[in-house]
Amino acid sequence: MNTETEIVPRGMRLIFALLVACFALWGVLNNMTDNLVPAFQKIFRTSQSTAGYVQVSFYGAYSVIAIFASLLIQKKGYRVGVLAGLGVYVIGALLYVPACVMQSFWTYIAGIFIVAGGCAVLETTCNPYVLALGDESTAVRRLNFAQMFNPLGSLAGILLAQQLILANLHPATAEERAAMDPAALEKIVHNELFWVCVPYVGLCAICVVIWIFFFCSKRSSVDEVQADKTDFAAIFGILVRSPKWYLGVIAQVFYVGVQIAAWTWMNVYCQKELGVTAKDGATYYLIAICTFIACRWIATFVMKYLDPAKLMAIFATCAVACSFGVMYLPTQVLFTVCGLAFSWNIICLILMSGFMSLMFPTIYGIALGGIDRRAYKIGAAGLIMAIVGGALLTPWMAQIIGDKDSFWCRLVPMFNADWDANLKLTQMSLRASFIVPAICFAVVLVYAVLFRGRKEKENA
Repeated sequence: MNTETEIVPRGMRLIFALLVACFALWGVLNNMTDNLVPAFQKIFRTSQSTAGYVQVSFYGAYSVIAIFASLLIQKKGYRVGVLAGLGVYVIGALLYVPACVMQSFWTYIAGIFIVAGGCAVLETTCNPYVLALGDESTAVRRLNFAQMFNPLGSLAGILLAQQLILANLHPATAEERAAMDPAALEKIVHNELFWVCVPYVGLCAICVVIWIFFFCSKRSSVDEVQADKTDFAAIFGILVRSPKWYLGVIAQVFYVGVQIAAWTWMNVYCQKELGVTAKDGATYYLIAICTFIACRWIATFVMKYLDPAKLMAIFATCAVACSFGVMYLPTQVLFTVCGLAFSWNIICLILMSGFMSLMFPTIYGIALGGIDRRAYKIGAAGLIMAIVGGALLTPWMAQIIGDKDSFWCRLVPMFNADWDANLKLTQMSLRASFIVPAICFAVVLVYAVLFRGRKEKENA
């Protein structure tokens, strides 16, 4: 890399700052949504699989909306894409209000789908927008730099979920709720759902502020729309002739899948292994996100000296090792900090987040690196549609967790097979489910090894 080249050109810094705000915004939303799974399971007394529809709806929206978002920015430019994404989010968040009033799980699922649609438009727009804002030699570093603010948003999302959503869950168990008077239970559920709405609806104000800034900002040269009719045949030809791109889409499916699945069930893992509450489990999640943030900052700096793909290969190898640590290492407390217990398996669970930190932007940057700029927007849509991995792999992990007789349980026969009626799992099935992250990180490792050190240009 040319260390003398500015990561963000001086004339593009205001636009870059506004895009960074969007990166933080969908970080908040992603991680608040992760916490809706245990919250809705308790509020609506659903199974693990039914509660998992939260993630199916959220990440499934990416597979539907991203391609339309790419067509929008292909015709209207990046700036319009950002404005549309923010607007769609506001519509979805406001749907949470009638969902609360009706106490309707499926209305929430519809609202979550629309909110995710807004995020899909933003991600499809903002990632290639950042890549296009400067010299291609610094594109991966520039995207990693912007993505560093995404986990800061995630951190805010966890805090909001912990302090507003999880902290306001009534302590009654599923059995106790079933025995309650219907009127009393309705009052409890209404209060819980009110606090689910508060952070989502509150973020609408921030979205409006960002929307106004983008609307009033001056159109940049990067955002100019080509007058010529788009030749989609040529664009798809560019993409299908690029192994970096189509294999990058596959790697992204597995990466996003592992991130969402592992983070979704992290709280449950801590509850089962350490015997903590859902609120305390969120504290371990918070520590994992802080580790994620720190490692992403460190990795972005190291990329100045080490090829991004090589660094990702190292991180992926460590992540596979951590996955097996979560499966097999004992829950023997090594030390406590501020009342939080830490064992080898919990430490591996936290470090897993650190090692996955650079994967999304690095896969993204490698996959689009050197591709003809005409294919950026459609190529970006494919990589964002890969976020559907969260909808595909989270249910797979949930299925393993909820099935005490699963084939995968044979991998960990040494652990307890007694059914936990409250969490709806066994220790054996919960540990066995972490074979899913091990497989996903192995796929990312293969992609990193295949494209380490490759800097050649793609031909249109």
